[in-house]
Amino acid sequence: MRRDNDRRPNPEPSMSGGLKKMVWVLGLALVVILGSAAPAAAYLTPWGKGESDPKDLVISLVTFSPGDEVAQWFGHSGVVVEDRNHNESRLYNYGMFSFDDGLLWQFAMGRLWFWVAPTHVARSFSLYIAQDRDVRVIELNLPKEKRGEVASFLADNVHPDNREYLYHHYDDNCSTRIRDVIDLAVDGQFYEAYGEKPGRMTLRDHTRRHSAHLPPMDWMLMYLMNGSIDRPTTVWEEMFLPEELEQRVLEFEWEDSNGEVRPLSLREHEVYRAEDRDPAPEEPPTHWPWWLLLGSIVGAIGLFVGWRGRKRPGRASRIGYGVYHLGVGFVLGLCGLMLAVMAAGTEHSVTYWNQNLFWANPLTLLVVPCAFMVLRGSHRARQYLVRLWTLLAAVAVAGMGVGVLGLWIPALVQDKSLAMALLLPIIAGATAGAWLVDGRRVRGEEG
Repeated sequence: MRRDNDRRPNPEPSMSGGLKKMVWVLGLALVVILGSAAPAAAYLTPWGKGESDPKDLVISLVTFSPGDEVAQWFGHSGVVVEDRNHNESRLYNYGMFSFDDGLLWQFAMGRLWFWVAPTHVARSFSLYIAQDRDVRVIELNLPKEKRGEVASFLADNVHPDNREYLYHHYDDNCSTRIRDVIDLAVDGQFYEAYGEKPGRMTLRDHTRRHSAHLPPMDWMLMYLMNGSIDRPTTVWEEMFLPEELEQRVLEFEWEDSNGEVRPLSLREHEVYRAEDRDPAPEEPPTHWPWWLLLGSIVGAIGLFVGWRGRKRPGRASRIGYGVYHLGVGFVLGLCGLMLAVMAAGTEHSVTYWNQNLFWANPLTLLVVPCAFMVLRGSHRARQYLVRLWTLLAAVAVAGMGVGVLGLWIPALVQDKSLAMALLLPIIAGATAGAWLVDGRRVRGEEG
């Protein structure tokens, strides 16, 4: 059994070293620097020991704006409990995780365990300020008995038996945990107000607002995630983003036990404003035309090498033809294999039943050995290549049919625009190029 002091806690995971490489391979941003203190026992705080008078407690929501690393793109949230009589405060951080030998495997399999820990407030703020990230504080307008309840809950929540949770980027993260604490403080009125209220955009659109500034990662994330993030959402669900939670807290009013309606936000304080960082856009940008252009260029190259192979057969044409299909088959096949593994063999719920497998799937890897044999002069491999691309094109057409059915069957709805824009022209160009070179041979054999 590993002891806690064998861990190196790191809140809101920093994508450095091996973890960053894994994120780039899997394309998942969907996981949410502080690390100023190891998880402390609840009894080390006055409110944890029952020594605080609730009237001396201050409960505040803290919002940190997005940062540079992939896992920081969505921002971060924390809750500060301050006892002004004992002059003590803690930032309760639900973004703690451990850099240990099993981290990469747990991340890849969707089984990344996080925990909440009380950290030093000033040191935590300093780390975010050093990253040039906004630090904004909202003091919550809660009666003293509710402040006492929240402080006690948080003190108990950091107990080793209670502090861990299985991280989910949309359903269970640093922001949703605090959202639920706030709902507890206002007797469920936070959920009553927002639990069924329609959100302004889908989870995919919210994700793209924060990821589209880096188009390759944006494309990969959108390729890996299924239609579960395309259904109509609620304001409650939108609060997986810290800045959405912050906005709802600023606008929310609730009725206390005395029947008094009070704003949840008592006062705001901007500890630090980023000097060289733009906020996330209000709407996701439109990138599919650029991916369509890139896909069309790659597809046109496939058509060209096919045309050249037909008009000017020879060693140079054969090498160009083989190298093209080798590269395209490897890249699309690798993407397909990655998605197939994540969809079938992990606990990443946002990858299950992913329709992007129609455009890039593990079958595409079969193009690689065929293309290699073409480079070696195999005529049989050239025929196999035609048939294989024809099969892959048929699968893509079937995928388009499933997309059309999604107009009537909500369960089939999935925004595949970025994946289709890039991959369909490539499949069409590769298939057409293969038929240009060897289509007559295949038809002759079949005849």
